[in-house]
Amino acid sequence: MDDISTGVLFSLLILLLIISGYFSGSETGMMSLNRYKLRHLANQGHRGAKRVEKLLSRPDRLIGLILIGNNLVNILASAIATIIGMRLYGDLGVAIATGALTLVVLVFSEVTPKTLATIYPERVSYLSSLVLNVLMKVLYPLVWFVNGITNGFLLLLGLKVDNMDSSKLNSAELRTIVDEAGGLIPRRHQDMLLSILDLENVTVEDLMVPRSDIAAININDDWKSITRQLIHSAHGRIVLYRDTIDEVVGMLRVREAYRLMMEKNDFSKANLLRAADEVYFIPEATPLNTQLLKFQRNKERIGLIVDEYGDIQGLITLEDILEEIVGEFTTSITPTLAEEVTSQADGSLLIEGSANIRDLNKSLNWNLPTDGPRTLNGLILEQLEDIPDSQLSIEVAGHQMVIMDVSENMIKLVKILPTTLKQTG
Repeated sequence: MDDISTGVLFSLLILLLIISGYFSGSETGMMSLNRYKLRHLANQGHRGAKRVEKLLSRPDRLIGLILIGNNLVNILASAIATIIGMRLYGDLGVAIATGALTLVVLVFSEVTPKTLATIYPERVSYLSSLVLNVLMKVLYPLVWFVNGITNGFLLLLGLKVDNMDSSKLNSAELRTIVDEAGGLIPRRHQDMLLSILDLENVTVEDLMVPRSDIAAININDDWKSITRQLIHSAHGRIVLYRDTIDEVVGMLRVREAYRLMMEKNDFSKANLLRAADEVYFIPEATPLNTQLLKFQRNKERIGLIVDEYGDIQGLITLEDILEEIVGEFTTSITPTLAEEVTSQADGSLLIEGSANIRDLNKSLNWNLPTDGPRTLNGLILEQLEDIPDSQLSIEVAGHQMVIMDVSENMIKLVKILPTTLKQTG
């Protein structure tokens, strides 16, 4: 290079620093891209997105190409800087060139382009992919050779590059994406998506109407009692049983019973039993997402939940699962949480013992334990290990609770003290 003027060497050095910055920015831009947005744009036919997605399909080759180019450029830049330094300052110029080049490379070829690529990853990646595609074809033999050595070394460590897929998300990661969507997705839609993700963590036992609250008719009762119960029923379907609810004989549609009433000659116990549908049974540990699919597959809307011994534990409907996703329907017959919780002037809450713990946690942003009893009554009884008297105070999960009413071996009403009252009381 003795025949090349110092001015030309300076020009070459600046060009090499620019190319080095291009490689640095390209690497950061490619790796900073939102893969799901990229895939969406590629599916929509965006050319730049298609090019980038193709390059990222083998990240080991892309990184190999960028690093090969970057290192070749930086080594050549270092050699030129050394020559310029020696021409200007003699032997001392080597140290000066090394220090100066290091600072320039850090600022202009590393930090600045990488920062810009982080801020504008799409713009940088789509433009740089034009050049990288060409370089990949030209330098492919060298890239293949370097990656072969690298992948072989990784194989010795027990890692297979071809099996590394970072694009798959688990439910927890998907939940984070939905949470961070912000204004891109309306809050109500976010809540619905998160509720769908929660279905696999909730069983039918958590949502069921308890055994004691199931609308049911003993077919062995006298005819007048059966007729009266049918006329005053607030439900669309009623369970028919003999003597005990564990002896279920069918699920009767109330409108079918009304039809039989209109045809007086057909209104009898025998015809009620013939009109009843076969009962659909559900194991108590079935996750909600599984049960939703089973309802759809079996074309059912309601089922009775049984334990491992076959005893009836409760009842669940398709509407119960849908309400878990979209919220309570205004036409729901069962009590809503708003009806079970009453705010007091002093900031305390009066809550019925039958209130569902999961509903309380969701509505009031509490953290009551959900791995045991499903109702507030059950939770307090579990803590006390006894049926208490009224006016007994207990602290559960950081909440001061006062038992206000106990009857029929159940806690009917509980008062939850606000934090300020608890601290001063």
